[in-house]
Amino acid sequence: MKTSATALAAFLGLSIVASVPAMAASTYDPFGTDAGYEQDQSYGYQGTQSRDYYGHRPVYEPGYGQGVQAAPQAQVQPIPREIVAFDGNYAPGTVVVSTAERRLYFVMPNGEAIRYGVGVGRPGFTWSGTKTVTAKKEWPSWTPPAAMIARRPDLPRYMAGGIENPLGARAMYIGNTEYRIHGSNEPDTIGQAVSSGCIRMTNDDVTDLYERVKVGAKVVVLN
Repeated sequence: MKTSATALAAFLGLSIVASVPAMAASTYDPFGTDAGYEQDQSYGYQGTQSRDYYGHRPVYEPGYGQGVQAAPQAQVQPIPREIVAFDGNYAPGTVVVSTAERRLYFVMPNGEAIRYGVGVGRPGFTWSGTKTVTAKKEWPSWTPPAAMIARRPDLPRYMAGGIENPLGARAMYIGNTEYRIHGSNEPDTIGQAVSSGCIRMTNDDVTDLYERVKVGAKVVVLN
C-alpha cells in the first residue's frame, strides 16, 4: 500500500524548510573496472526510442540499460531535494534511506537533513541494515556479476563509465555488499521500486550527495 507523504512525514518528524540548489555536473572522468550489480531481466531499454538523462539515444541493444520497466509507466515529475526538519537519533553526516517512503536523508546539524528522492529495490530485492560507505567513484564503470549474466546473457560483460552507463555520474559503495548509492541514466525511475537492491538517484542529486558524504559515513537503510 502506498503510504501518503503526510503520514510518513508525521512518522519521521519531518517538515520542509527550504530547497537546495543543484550543483554543476563534473567533467567526464571514468574510473577502472568495478563489480556491478543492478541490472535484471525486466528493466532494460525498450527498443531504440528511449533517451537517457541527457537526451541521447542509447548506443546499446535492448536490455543493456536499466530502469525502464517492461510495462508502460506514467511520466514521473522530478522530486526536488529539500532541507527538512529531521527528528532522528543519527549523527550529522549519516545517510538514512526510507525504503517505504523512497527518500534518502543526509543528516545535518541542528535537527535538519537534506531529503532526496530515490529509487529502491522492487519486491523481493529490498533490504535493511546499517553499513558504511567504503568507497566513492566518479563516473564508475560497470561489470555485471556472474549471477546477473546467468539471468541476462545479453548484458555487456563490461561497460565504461559515461552518460550511457546505468550507474550514472557517481557511486558510493555500501559496506562489503554489491549495493551502491548511485546515479542513473533513467531519471523517471526515481521514486519507484524497480532496482535489484541499490539506491539510485538522479545524476544531479547523486553529485550533490557525493560532495557531502565521506568515506566511512554510516548508511542506515530502513524498510
